[in-house]
Amino acid sequence: MSYTALYRKFRPDVFEDVKGQDHIVTTLRNQIKADRIGHAYLFTGTRGTGKTTIAKLFAKAVNCENPVDGSPCGECRSCKTIASGAGVNVVEIDAASNNGVDNIREIVDEVSYPPVEGKYKVYIIDEVHMLSIGAFNALLKTLEEPPAYVIFILATTEVHKIPITILSRCQRYDFKRITIETIADRLRELMEKEQVSVEDKALRYIAKTADGSMRDALSLLDQCIAFHFGEELTYDKALDVLGAVDTEVFARLLDLIRGRDVAGCIELLEEVVMQGRELTQFVADVTWYLRNLLLVKTSDSGIEDVLDVSSDSLARLKEEADMLDTEEIMRQIRIFSELSGQIKYAAQKRILIEITLIKLCRPEMETTNDAVVARVRDLENKMEKGIVQAVPAAMQPALTVVQEKTAPALPKAIPEDVDSVVKNWHAIVAEAPQPLKTNLKSARLSLGGDNRLMIVLEDGYACDYLSRPENHRHLEDMISAFIQKEVSVQVQSMPQGSRFEDSYVDLEQIISREINMEIEIDE
Repeated sequence: MSYTALYRKFRPDVFEDVKGQDHIVTTLRNQIKADRIGHAYLFTGTRGTGKTTIAKLFAKAVNCENPVDGSPCGECRSCKTIASGAGVNVVEIDAASNNGVDNIREIVDEVSYPPVEGKYKVYIIDEVHMLSIGAFNALLKTLEEPPAYVIFILATTEVHKIPITILSRCQRYDFKRITIETIADRLRELMEKEQVSVEDKALRYIAKTADGSMRDALSLLDQCIAFHFGEELTYDKALDVLGAVDTEVFARLLDLIRGRDVAGCIELLEEVVMQGRELTQFVADVTWYLRNLLLVKTSDSGIEDVLDVSSDSLARLKEEADMLDTEEIMRQIRIFSELSGQIKYAAQKRILIEITLIKLCRPEMETTNDAVVARVRDLENKMEKGIVQAVPAAMQPALTVVQEKTAPALPKAIPEDVDSVVKNWHAIVAEAPQPLKTNLKSARLSLGGDNRLMIVLEDGYACDYLSRPENHRHLEDMISAFIQKEVSVQVQSMPQGSRFEDSYVDLEQIISREINMEIEIDE
């Protein structure tokens, strides 16, 4: 006899075997017991959570000759016929391949004929969101007022794609993601039936990897057992089969990042690659590990149930969390989350990860707020340890030139457009939208190359904000609209603590002086 996959072999035969969807099972069983059965149901939720399984159980239960507490008996002729797939009263349709108007018209024509045996004809339309608009329209009238012996069960993973006219005609049931604990318990129960020895830690890891899907968990477990057939399935063996990495590697990686050790990070990644680990899974697992660190760092107590880790792992997480600041953990989560979105479709996944690791070890490469905080923290740590930050030799001549620099020369003439901007500067800033308005408040005005308007700001967030192309363009458009002339703006950063007057021409002071002179002459 051919082998049957675990998820098919152990598909629940009664409602009691359905795990993680008690709110739906209880409601449907009560409807069957009270004989208050609806004519149209919509089952929605992520893959592998039991939508089709419960639909088939419901179809068996409503046709069962001797239902037991709302659940099919499994012994009567109707139950056995439906279980074998030979039942003519239960029609299962895959809308992904039967999504046209003609397919739905066939169903509409069949609905007019009563069931040959049993009480109800049940139509289970899987992936119903794949139906065309014409097919949905063809189904509308029948779905609203079907014969008393017809029940429609629509199943979908993408409920937002279903027309509201269909939604309003159905009883909607939302299937939850199944918890790690529930999946692990079910896997343990099935492995006892199969007489396969599996380590609890391996079961919990498979349950976590399944991401709330019982079917995915059974498929992954099937894969692991096949690879190590006849042996006990341990946690390490599960990691080997699934291409995953032990959490100890993540702790080592974070230690290297905290020490700004780029070479060490690249060597560790080399180890991961040489072990044949799946890099997409590696990035996802690092992000999950950082999430656990953040929860440990920001929670006082009672976090054990949420983390779903062993006591040893929790102790290691707490030790690791004590070495990192909350802002640094959040920065790492942000960077790895961005990487997760990019790596799925990348041809060179390893290079992307290497760039990310370098970025994490070198905060100066970024201009975001959390990167600046990380740079300041690095400087503080070095100062506490007595490490002197020497000025690079390449910068020393430039510093000498700045020290010897004389006062900036006054311009021979100020362009008319720049003059107009300076005179109306306070009005321009007042009308600017937020957050542009806030970032312009500390700006000083000067002349740049080609007599362009130069906006000077101290190094920091405001300068970074205005230097971004979209914000720079928005600033130029706003100024041009105010003075009704095209204006080119240059944004210039100035080291914090330095004097604006020592390096730049103060246009506001010059134009203010000219205005005062004109007033005196008029008088």
